[in-house]
Amino acid sequence: MTIPSSARRQKYLGDKGLVALITFLSAFVPLSTDLYLPALPGMALYFGVSADLANLTLILFFVFFGAGTLFWGPLSDRYGRRPVLLAALSIYTAASLGCALSGDIHQLIAFRIFQAVGASGAFAVATAMVKDVYESKRREPILAMVQSMVLISPVAAPVLGAILLRFVSWRGAFWALALIGLLALLGGLALVETIGERSGGSLLGALGRIFRVAKNPGFSTLLLLFSLPGISSMAFIAASSYIYINGFGVSPQVYSYYFAANAVGMISGPMIYMRVSRRLRRRSIIAASFGAIAGSGLLISIFGERAPWLLAAALLPATISASLVRTPATNLMLEQQRGDTGSAAALMSFFGIFAGSLGMTVISLDWTDPIPVLGMMNLLVGLASGGLWLLIGNKSYVVAVPERYLPRGSARR
Repeated sequence: MTIPSSARRQKYLGDKGLVALITFLSAFVPLSTDLYLPALPGMALYFGVSADLANLTLILFFVFFGAGTLFWGPLSDRYGRRPVLLAALSIYTAASLGCALSGDIHQLIAFRIFQAVGASGAFAVATAMVKDVYESKRREPILAMVQSMVLISPVAAPVLGAILLRFVSWRGAFWALALIGLLALLGGLALVETIGERSGGSLLGALGRIFRVAKNPGFSTLLLLFSLPGISSMAFIAASSYIYINGFGVSPQVYSYYFAANAVGMISGPMIYMRVSRRLRRRSIIAASFGAIAGSGLLISIFGERAPWLLAAALLPATISASLVRTPATNLMLEQQRGDTGSAAALMSFFGIFAGSLGMTVISLDWTDPIPVLGMMNLLVGLASGGLWLLIGNKSYVVAVPERYLPRGSARR
């Protein structure tokens, strides 16, 4: 793997260490949610609250995570990636300790909000660093590798969380997250600044650059389109423990295996894309992926209620396809912007999380059976995304990136 000069200047981390840190920071969302998913039903019983109220620890995390990226991303363009990263990780680590020590559900929800704000800074900086360090031709393989490594955490985290529950209470999951935050903070201290040219102006001016990026029609159109799969993907994450543990009656340990088996599809998605993209056009791959999500929705609606393994199998095409699309989608959106990478990364994260929070809210309503709802959500998301892609797939900003938005020194694809 050819590492550019900006990566070679990492005195302490080195080239592989930089990729490892970017991967670790990018994994903060699944680590911060999936690790304690097996404990959610038991947590509701511990505090004596409804499942809806316990689910706010998950839903509000994503809401404030998305909002937080809008703050941290522009700040990292103005003040640099490293200081923003250190501040965000300090908040995350302290909030994780607060979660572990919470005395009631309301305290836990409050600390989860602060935890989300800290995690959003780590994630926004990680995405921006990919653009800082790697030029267009090298970015897609790096994105695929990072996203595949990141997606290991949804496999490992629920299993680890279920194992922790055998020895400690739900608080143990948050002690583990505090340790993860501390390790990431040590990595941030070793980081050498990656941004080449910082934006000028005041703090308010830096935050206002969000609107400048949003006015880029190519970026904003793709942003809207590629945020849609997050609706159905995050709906499953919010409902999975209740569906498997309360609905099918499996143990938390068995649930973690079903969740991990489906998450294997997430890991394989980016690597499948890199292989298939050698033979097929990017536009065709994306269109086929949206079709697979719709087809998966039909399978869930027909077979999902019959057995837990049938639900996992029916969901697998949607899981793989949503993961597969992320690599070309991220690169396509990053290619639309010449500067303000942190702001672009912030908007990408915010809209993805907003869509996910919408799906989690819908699936958390008082449904008699959430499985048909999950199936319908995948069907509608697949059809809507596929229809929009057919409308814009031949546009100039998809086929060829506009010159005024190209990063300096990069070539037209």
